[in-house]
Amino acid sequence: MRTVVRKLTDEELKTELLKIPSWELVQEAKRNVIRRKFAFKDFKQAWQFMNKVATKADETDHHPEWFNVYNKVDIVLSTHDCGGLSERDILLAEFIDQQVPPSK
Repeated sequence: MRTVVRKLTDEELKTELLKIPSWELVQEAKRNVIRRKFAFKDFKQAWQFMNKVATKADETDHHPEWFNVYNKVDIVLSTHDCGGLSERDILLAEFIDQQVPPSK
């Protein structure tokens, strides 16, 4: 049985977005999403990053929308079950941010 997921209120969303300043809030026609674009050293590093995110997404049953070309990965998060943004999106975004290799 799936857990009911609650959409964040506007006030909650303002507070939660402070935790993930690298993410952009985008208002689409039917929902709000958060988006972040990443650029890595090469395809291998991008793929390793995506593998870590995919494993966590599968564990939490919360899968990103993403697009990858060579060393670039674009990620969009939104919770389909509530038609907008939920705590699940914020938690996954925080995890994703922790997976980015340090810049050299």
